Amino acid sequence: MGESVAGVAANVAQQAPAIDVDFALIGHQECWRAAADVLAVLRGPEHPPLPDDEIRDIFPWIPPRAICHVEAGSIAGGKARGVYIDSFIPPDRLDANYMRDNLARVRGAAAYAIKAGAKIVSLGGFSSILIEGNLDQLPERHGTVFTTGNTLTVGFIVQGIKKMCALEGRNLRRSTLLIVGATGDVGSGCARCLAPVVKRVLLNARNMERLRTLAAELEADGVQVEIATGLQQFSAEADVAICAASLASPSLLLGRIAPGAIVCDAGYPKNLSPSGQMAGAKIFFGGLGQITGGLRFKPDFQGILNRHPFPDVVHGCLLEGMALALERRFEPFSQGRGFITPERVEEIETIAARHGIFLAPLYNADGPVEDGVECLAGWSAG
Repeated sequence: MGESVAGVAANVAQQAPAIDVDFALIGHQECWRAAADVLAVLRGPEHPPLPDDEIRDIFPWIPPRAICHVEAGSIAGGKARGVYIDSFIPPDRLDANYMRDNLARVRGAAAYAIKAGAKIVSLGGFSSILIEGNLDQLPERHGTVFTTGNTLTVGFIVQGIKKMCALEGRNLRRSTLLIVGATGDVGSGCARCLAPVVKRVLLNARNMERLRTLAAELEADGVQVEIATGLQQFSAEADVAICAASLASPSLLLGRIAPGAIVCDAGYPKNLSPSGQMAGAKIFFGGLGQITGGLRFKPDFQGILNRHPFPDVVHGCLLEGMALALERRFEPFSQGRGFITPERVEEIETIAARHGIFLAPLYNADGPVEDGVECLAGWSAG
């Protein structure tokens, strides 16, 4: 090994930029390819790429730190300055066996954001899942507020479902909706928003007691609901599905699902297993928005942090903090579990739209799903 693991990790950690920010974004890489790209930029072009085994050795030694400045533009003319903080959770350590270590990394990233003076911080990906909406697990905040960003994520998932139904000529009101990960904050928010406009709802999650509680809430409003902890237990086939489970890797195999079903993979990492066979399914990646007012990274991490086929596309959980910063509303808009309502979704969607943050063009692993939408040259999934 040409460089010691500790030496490379220390060198990377020392390069944190000085920051003066409105918002901070806390995230992590969902695959080793992305992790390698981040390390390559941080180390600089004068260093040759590291072998895969060295990257896997080095990554756990890197402490949470800011890796770039982010500037978000508004169509209303304003700008918000921020910083992206990577928690450096290794992509293969997102399961329960590493819960304590990963929570410590999220707390470290949060402390970094607080020390930087960020007014609002968005928790991206597994960061919000680890906290489970309990922001009291984060360090003392000294004026910095945190949001899970889940409300805007739900908004973009719901918008995406409705758009795909329109593209496919599907009547949503005649559909049976399956939600995998239904008792999570995102899953339950999607259930509340879509239950009134579908024929039937199938709720799947690991915790039966939470499933019963959510089902009772929906049934009180006259919704037909069926619950199960196993996907094979449902008595009806779904023709619309939302996958929002907290999985460590793309491993989900859907149970009974109608041929040609509309499927939204809203997981980070993705939920659906690449080996899963779903005849004619119309799959798209959900929960994503696009900043039409422009997005800049310094150093230029555009092609690494924006691993989408379209420019300026970001996960809704991170966009929520940017939208609130542009609005100058520094408040914990999304916190706790189970408080996402259609009214709250509409409120954050209105704020986002005022600054030019809209549903991103729909795409999946094969590219755009809409006719007439062109992706960036050379893009490939993963």
